[in-house]
Amino acid sequence: MPPRIQSPSVPVCQCFRTRPCPSADAAALRRSFHVSSPDSQRHLARRTTMLRRNMWAWFNGPGKAFREPLAGSTNYLTAYDKTGNLRRAKGQVRDGPRPVRQEKPIRDEDEVLQQEEEDGIDEAERAERAQVRATERQERAARESGTPKERASDLQPYPLNPNFKSQPVLSEELREKVYEQIVINKMDLQSVSAAWGIDMRRVAAVVRLKTIEKQWEEEGRRLAKPYSKAVLEMLPRTPVARKGEKVTPHESINDLPVHPATRQQLFYPASESRAFTREDAAKAFSPTLLPADKRIPHTQLLQLEKWSVEGVPREERISRFVELERGQSAEKAEKERKKAAWEERTQRIVAGRRWDFKFQDVSVESVGRDGRSPTGVGYRYGIPHTDRKSGEVKIPTSVE
Repeated sequence: MPPRIQSPSVPVCQCFRTRPCPSADAAALRRSFHVSSPDSQRHLARRTTMLRRNMWAWFNGPGKAFREPLAGSTNYLTAYDKTGNLRRAKGQVRDGPRPVRQEKPIRDEDEVLQQEEEDGIDEAERAERAQVRATERQERAARESGTPKERASDLQPYPLNPNFKSQPVLSEELREKVYEQIVINKMDLQSVSAAWGIDMRRVAAVVRLKTIEKQWEEEGRRLAKPYSKAVLEMLPRTPVARKGEKVTPHESINDLPVHPATRQQLFYPASESRAFTREDAAKAFSPTLLPADKRIPHTQLLQLEKWSVEGVPREERISRFVELERGQSAEKAEKERKKAAWEERTQRIVAGRRWDFKFQDVSVESVGRDGRSPTGVGYRYGIPHTDRKSGEVKIPTSVE
């Protein structure tokens, strides 16, 4: 048997400071730490001093570029070299500065505020206009300095992670513009999304958040405006297109959503003597599946591009586009009206303390003969495909 460990001479309970203990026991309990030699202490002091000198050398050298950040730029560490020079401005310095276009002089801010106060503009409107003027001054300062636009390599916030690129966010002016067009001008989500190149889900989120912000301002709540401004200055932003400028799309707005009917393995024979179109592909997956041209979020943009390819004049394209949008809006409103009428006719609503419960009569026979009818109970929770089920015939038996 292994030897037993001898019990310590000092009781374990004596380690608590709350209990009185003799001086000898306290000395026995005191932990003996390693004492560094004088040489190691001097080496550590020299190393600490060297690190401190390097830190202050960076603060007074390349770090000066971050003490006063460049206007209209994210100012990430990867956008500068080791000496603190902007990487994307090196080629411009070598080739010479670009010519700066002549612009109208900017009026003094105090004069503008005094003029707006005399005109009777309310405080909220004056603050919004002041923010727009500040943004214009920053953009003009960036143009006059001749600094090129940020490249993809300049949008890397983490130097050791080259695969992560900072994505642009909506500027505060663009969010206010989207809210104004939908809430005040009563424009639909689809038109605003197509006009600014913003996804419809993001447009709806902007309207909801802006509505809460306006409500909180009316209630007198304090908003974290300085924090929001500081975060926006560290991120690339999608600006508002001024009058006569081209709109900068924020993101892709016509991505095709993946339909559940297309998530199955399918063998479909097609004759080589005829064209296999998108309508044929949709019918191969499901008889009720619409083709890709009709399932994208903005079908009117596809039609507008077809008219452009066909050589239709611009004025006529615009008039056709407006009529097409009106027809689609009327059709959507009619569908919503029919759906609301059907729900009112077939559903019973029981109001609760926090939620309303909807009840609807169903029939077991609605699932159909094979139990896979879309009108059946439980269809919304999903039905597994039989494409990989054993015993199923997966090879085509005929060609249409």
